[in-house]
Amino acid sequence: MSASRQTSRRSFLQSVAAVGSAAVFAPSASHAFGYRSPNDRPVFATIGLRNQGWTITSKSFRFADFAALADVDANVLGDNVARTEKAQKKKPDSYKDYRAVLDRQDIDAVMIATPDHWHTKIAVEAMLAGKDVYCEKPLTLTIAEGKLIEKVVKQTGRVFQVGTMQRSECDNRFLQAIALVKAGRIGTVKKVTCGINGMEASPVMPVAPVPEGLDWETWLGPAPKVDYRALPELRVGYGGGVPLFSNCHYSFRNWHEYSGGKLTDWGAHHVDIACWALGATETGPSKVTPVDFTLPVEYKDGHPTVADQYNAATKFNIKVDMPNGVEMLITSEGDNGIMFEGTEGRFFVNRGKIVGKPVEDLKDNPLAEGAIEDVYGGPVSANHTANFTDAMKSRKQPISDVWSHNRMLEICHLSNIAMRLNRPLNWDAAKREIVGDEQANSFLARENRKGFEINM
Repeated sequence: MSASRQTSRRSFLQSVAAVGSAAVFAPSASHAFGYRSPNDRPVFATIGLRNQGWTITSKSFRFADFAALADVDANVLGDNVARTEKAQKKKPDSYKDYRAVLDRQDIDAVMIATPDHWHTKIAVEAMLAGKDVYCEKPLTLTIAEGKLIEKVVKQTGRVFQVGTMQRSECDNRFLQAIALVKAGRIGTVKKVTCGINGMEASPVMPVAPVPEGLDWETWLGPAPKVDYRALPELRVGYGGGVPLFSNCHYSFRNWHEYSGGKLTDWGAHHVDIACWALGATETGPSKVTPVDFTLPVEYKDGHPTVADQYNAATKFNIKVDMPNGVEMLITSEGDNGIMFEGTEGRFFVNRGKIVGKPVEDLKDNPLAEGAIEDVYGGPVSANHTANFTDAMKSRKQPISDVWSHNRMLEICHLSNIAMRLNRPLNWDAAKREIVGDEQANSFLARENRKGFEINM
């Protein structure tokens, strides 16, 4: 970190402390609207470009100009620089070190699509550098990281969008589902089932040479230092040829060192919609119970005993006690999507459909005019980035704010902790801590590896 950046961040934090923890950072005159003027296109940079990084970048060309891209894999970086240049007719600058992006005064916002274990460090440092942030889901690796991000959003006044794009996209199916629940079309909600699919266990992955162009030390970053592992041959799986069994950086979601498996992948989408429909975006569960589950490796005291295979749960049924006596089930079984069940009916929704008698009844008894807009809080944005850039102009938090995201994500994190320790967990939603279980509470935070601490 440069001396100038270190000094500016220290000065900023000292100024915050001088006026109190509730202070809101006022942008400079040149950035009074979040970027140069409310009529200009904002200038973006993307940090982390594999797969979802390119997806959110390409969806944003309509709304922003990309001046820079950063990735620790030179091959991924080069490919995406070329694609971005072709799309916007202007070549973005490229960097291996994301800190060079944060140093640039011309960049208004960053989009973060790194593996999950990097999200919090980059997001916090970006906000302290005066950038608005769009960060992919799941936002954090731990519950403590969520609290830190909330604190810095409040202190800096930066606009922060989480990439839970089901809130804005998917032909409004999820907004319609929430509107049906809120309109009482299934009576009193009794049960919500979030089907998020399971995954296969991996074979043993031997230590392998680091691929040319990949900075493995920096990719690991805040995570523990380990050897690179990969299979001699790739087994191609879902997602347009994305390797299902390949190596530990393609398949990062399947390792607790870097992510949280299906619970924080698809769970971050469907549990989010379920909580929104239940009005539980400012509260949380009282208890999380692992009814049955399969971990692909042996665990001791909540930690995997081997390092050469995927270690996130492959199958699971998690029971969550939600407010007002509602039971939430998070399962690897059945269809991917959400089933809402109430005293007067039930329906199912996913990205491709919304079905059930309450949906069929809309033909003769439609929702009230503006019901979907009421859920969204106004006209539904063209896509998730459009909502973000609108928020940058208004300086109001966007549709996927960090507070409601973290309340929801706490359920997903707690589910993983409960499986790793093989016991139910009682949760104090007000204190945001596990009740009467010191060992379980030790999993709410994780220390960054030396040399990759968060620069504040």
